[in-house]
Amino acid sequence: GAAAPLMVSPAVAAAQDKVNRELFVGNTPPGTSETLLMAFLNGAMRRTKICAADATPIIQCRTNQKFAFVECASIQEANLALNLNGIPFMGSSLRVSRPSKYAGPHVASKTWQELTGQALPAGLTPVPENTSPAEDKVNRELFIGNTTPEMTEGMLTDFLGKAMEQVGLSNQPGNPITACRVSGKFAFIELRSKEEAANALNLNNIPYLGAQLRVGRPSKYTGVQTSHGNWEDILAKYMSGELKLPSQGGAPAAAATPAEDVGSPTRVVELKNMLTKEELTSDQDYEEIMEDTKEECSQFGSLKNLVIPRDGPGATKIFLEYLSTDDAAKAIQGLAGRTFDGRKVEAVFYDETKFANKEY
Repeated sequence: GAAAPLMVSPAVAAAQDKVNRELFVGNTPPGTSETLLMAFLNGAMRRTKICAADATPIIQCRTNQKFAFVECASIQEANLALNLNGIPFMGSSLRVSRPSKYAGPHVASKTWQELTGQALPAGLTPVPENTSPAEDKVNRELFIGNTTPEMTEGMLTDFLGKAMEQVGLSNQPGNPITACRVSGKFAFIELRSKEEAANALNLNNIPYLGAQLRVGRPSKYTGVQTSHGNWEDILAKYMSGELKLPSQGGAPAAAATPAEDVGSPTRVVELKNMLTKEELTSDQDYEEIMEDTKEECSQFGSLKNLVIPRDGPGATKIFLEYLSTDDAAKAIQGLAGRTFDGRKVEAVFYDETKFANKEY
């Protein structure tokens, strides 16, 4: 006969339901009264019409020294109460989020400032947004290209973290890089906050052990493209004392633009000086170069096609076909002028008809 369905005991179901109806409220001032906090949050939800004018979505509250837990009448109301995240309360902005033991689905919500259109009062620290764990990680992760085999995870973490601290790209003391994984000719680093990940983009082109590291967003990043400079821009500004980071009220360092004439825009990019004839002879090397180039060049946009001719006049050149001319332009901006084993890379637009006819 058929196996009996797994029954969840009523006690387990009730405990899970309670976790799904509970929210963590951080940054509460010491001595906050439970009754006051509940009345304040319920009032805020009614006022912004997140709930009905006569509803009481929050039914329980227990406070601690610096935080509290509130219980909502239903899971639906807990989902809505997440929009209170960042609400000003007695001189601090409350962090309203899921408790750490929540294992239910991610429900999108806004911050109180986004919901109401009110700016955060001066002197209050903004709270992090309630993003899904996967989305949060992508926003904190960066791709490091051009690494060499002798660079270990520890060395990269230490070197890049110290560089960030040295020029003030980190927002708080300690190494802002929390993890690093190395894979052949590239690596990924994870930063402790998405703000520091955006700041770390300014490390692009930083020299390390004879290589110029390429620092950019991973190809699966779909967030806002934050403007940034390169290491040489940051260093020059730091030395002259004019470096003001976005976190210090300064404008983001402007992105460097390639000065060379790159031709009229097409969707195809031609790269020269990245490879030597020798690297194309071994099948294994060739496969590895194809993989590395695909990973490296997908971060500029949607890479539709990659061609690396092994013989004929196009040998040692790399051709990248993107979905749009914008993506191709980003690739040129990111790759032009970089050095590979002492050779300066040339990146220009290539004729789409010639590319389609395989005239390399």
